[in-house]
Amino acid sequence: MSKKQTIFSPIQIGQVSLQHRVVLAPLTRFRATLDAIPTDLMTEYYTQRTTEGGLLITEATFIDRLAGGYKQTPGIYNEDQINAWKKITSAVHNKKGSIFLQLWHIGRAGSMSLNPNGEQIVSASAISIEGKSIAGQDYEVPRPLHIKEIHVIVGQYRQAALNAIQAGFDGVEIHSANGYLLDQFINTGSNHRTDMYGGSIPNRARFPLQVLDAVVEALGPQRVAMRFSPGGEFQGMQDDTVVDTWSYLTTEIQKKHPHLAYLHFIESRANIHSDTAVSTVDTLMPYRRIWKGPFITASGFSHTPQHAIDLSEKTGDLIAFGRAFIANPDLVKRLQNGWELNKYNRKTFYNNHDFVGYTDYPFYSDEG
Repeated sequence: MSKKQTIFSPIQIGQVSLQHRVVLAPLTRFRATLDAIPTDLMTEYYTQRTTEGGLLITEATFIDRLAGGYKQTPGIYNEDQINAWKKITSAVHNKKGSIFLQLWHIGRAGSMSLNPNGEQIVSASAISIEGKSIAGQDYEVPRPLHIKEIHVIVGQYRQAALNAIQAGFDGVEIHSANGYLLDQFINTGSNHRTDMYGGSIPNRARFPLQVLDAVVEALGPQRVAMRFSPGGEFQGMQDDTVVDTWSYLTTEIQKKHPHLAYLHFIESRANIHSDTAVSTVDTLMPYRRIWKGPFITASGFSHTPQHAIDLSEKTGDLIAFGRAFIANPDLVKRLQNGWELNKYNRKTFYNNHDFVGYTDYPFYSDEG
């Protein structure tokens, strides 16, 4: 009998027992209501991608009304949102799957025009993102957060995590990657502060680690995870000491919170929206050597599924798939059987707000 490939073998993450290591990556899809409430269409989408013993990570979800204003992106800060998410978690659990909610604050990636009273966007420092936003506009200059405001936002993460558990999630993933608020504090290119949240690596890491402490205190470590993107350039990120910076973060987490459900790292790609950039070079080994718990690797595997399988075999990692999972609700079975993958349609990722390019991709047995 041939040995089962590692990517299709069981692993324990916190309180959850998984039967395989193929993970749905967090993917913004803009299918919530204008009031940031999850929809029945979203329930269908997540249910389609649920497998027994599989892990889904939700799209990034706002922790507060001022955490970001992207239209038709879900939140987890009021009762209507909590109740709507309950439908999704129940559907996933009915199929014996597991689901974590990703907690999100976008910081300087936002816009005053999307805030309820035109509030100025915030960040570590008054440094805007270069280039144009998704809407084709120049990015706005953010207002640096005051220390008291940072403490308030830490509390918002904590409350959002509690709300997620109330909604039935198995745990939460703190989004500290891809140029959003926590990542803006980590990177030297976006953080020019001179107080206790700027300058040295420990100072720049302080805010995300405080968020982690608060969420762990609220939920316990086994229901908490965190995502990083060391060396990522998306949304103007740049750091002078990449390996030292994220090695410090990983070391601090290993020392203080060794029983987290997992850490989730993104391989660096200059353009995460590219259809050709793939990751075949492993830049994450420095952090994998430090972190002793479950490790999820993401980035570019939709075009290199065999590389993903080989990497899991070599490292034991869980592998997060994005675009391939969008187009293949039965991705796990396709990978297991070597079946051809559906091609995704990038035009429907963000611009559509209905089922097209969302819940209408065929399962393998449905294809002609």
